[in-house]
Amino acid sequence: MNKPLEGVKVVELANFIAAATAGRFMADLGANVVKIEAPKGDPLRYTAPSEGRPLDMYENTTWDLENGNKRCISLNLKDPTGKEAFFKLLDKADVLITNWRVQALQRMGLDYESLKGKYPKLVYAICTGYGEYGPDKNLPGFDFTAFFARGGYLDSLRQRGTVPMNVVPGLGDHNVGMNLAAGILAALYQAKVKGVGEKVETSLFESSIYNMGMMVQASNYEGIAQQYPIDVRKSANPFNAAWRTKDDRFIQTCMPDYNTYYKAFITAIGRGDLAENKEYFPILACQSKGLTTEVYDIVMEAFGKKTVAEWKPILEAADIPFAVAQNWVEIRNDKQAEANNCFYDMKYSNGNVRRLVRLPVKFQEMGVPDYRPGPMIGEQGPEILKELGYSNAKIQEMLEKGSLYVWKDERK
Repeated sequence: MNKPLEGVKVVELANFIAAATAGRFMADLGANVVKIEAPKGDPLRYTAPSEGRPLDMYENTTWDLENGNKRCISLNLKDPTGKEAFFKLLDKADVLITNWRVQALQRMGLDYESLKGKYPKLVYAICTGYGEYGPDKNLPGFDFTAFFARGGYLDSLRQRGTVPMNVVPGLGDHNVGMNLAAGILAALYQAKVKGVGEKVETSLFESSIYNMGMMVQASNYEGIAQQYPIDVRKSANPFNAAWRTKDDRFIQTCMPDYNTYYKAFITAIGRGDLAENKEYFPILACQSKGLTTEVYDIVMEAFGKKTVAEWKPILEAADIPFAVAQNWVEIRNDKQAEANNCFYDMKYSNGNVRRLVRLPVKFQEMGVPDYRPGPMIGEQGPEILKELGYSNAKIQEMLEKGSLYVWKDERK
C-alpha cells in the first residue's frame, strides 16, 4: 500500500483531542507519529465516565479514535535526560505538533522562537484555545468553551427563549484538528521543496469564527443575523427547518432558495392547492406580508400526518433536500456510512468488538488505512530510543531513574 506521508517523521507533544486529530490524520497517511506522553498519561485516557463508557485501558474507544496508528514514548521532560531524548527525536523530525499553552512552551524552551534557529526546516504546528495573541491568549480552552460558547454556536443556534443546545466532546476539536492538518501539509510541502520551515497555528476560537463566517458577515447589516437567537417559526426562510412527524421524529429540510423549491415542496406535502398562491410566493412577497410563520405552520401541520417511513419516498420523489434526524446508534448502523468505509470494527484483546469511526478523508490509490489501536503509555519507548542509538543499558538506567516510563500490562 503506497502511503503519501511515508518517511515523514512527526513528534506530537499534545494531549486531549484537537492537536491529536492532526497527528492521527498524518499517521493514517503513513507518517511515523511519535506521541510524547507524561507518566500519568494523557487526560483523554480517563474521560470514559463523561461519555458513558467503561473506564478500561484495554478497551478505550476514544483514545483509539484520536491516537490510532501512532507510537508512544513517555518522557519526563523536566529531567535533563528525558529532555535530551526529546531533542534527539526532534533532530530527526519533520513536524512538531503541540497544544501546550505558550507560556509553558516558553518555560521549557520549546516555543517556536527558541527552536527555529536550531531546526530551520521544521514545521512547527500549534493548536490553542483562543489564539496566540490578545488579552485571552493564556486562557484554558476546550471546545465547549472556546468553540461552542465564545464562537457563537450556543447563543445563536438555540431556539429563542430556551437554554443552549447540548454539546458533545470532540466535535469542535475534530474540526480544528483537520484545519491544523491542512496547514501542516502545506508547510511540509514548502519544507520539502524549498527547505524552509514554518510555524502553523490555529485555535478553537478562530476555527469557530470561520465556521460562522457567513452569519458573522451578515451581522454587518440590520436584518436576521442581528436578531439571533430566533424563534424558528419566525425565520426568514420557513423551508429551512426541522419538521415533527407523526411518529415523533424530525425531518430536516434545506432549501436556501425558497423560490426554486416552493411549488415542488408545497405539492409534495399535500398542499398543491397553494402552489399558485401569490401570498406565499415568491419569498419577498411572503416576507413583506409577514406570512412566513403561516407557511411554517402549514408545513408543520402537514408533516404531523405521516411517519418518517411514509415521508421519505415522497420527499425523494420530489427531489427535496432532506435528512432524518438520527441518533448515534442509528448513525453507527447507517448503511450509507458503511458503504463509504466510515467505520472500523475493532476486536479488543478482551474479546469485545466495538465499532470505531474512521477519519473522513479517503485516498483512492492508498486504499483504506490499517487501524492499529492507540498505544499504551510509553508502549514503544524503548523501541524508539533504540532507533535513536540508545543502548539497552542506557534505556534501563532511564527507566530506573524515571526519565523514561513504560506502563505495565497488569495481565502479564
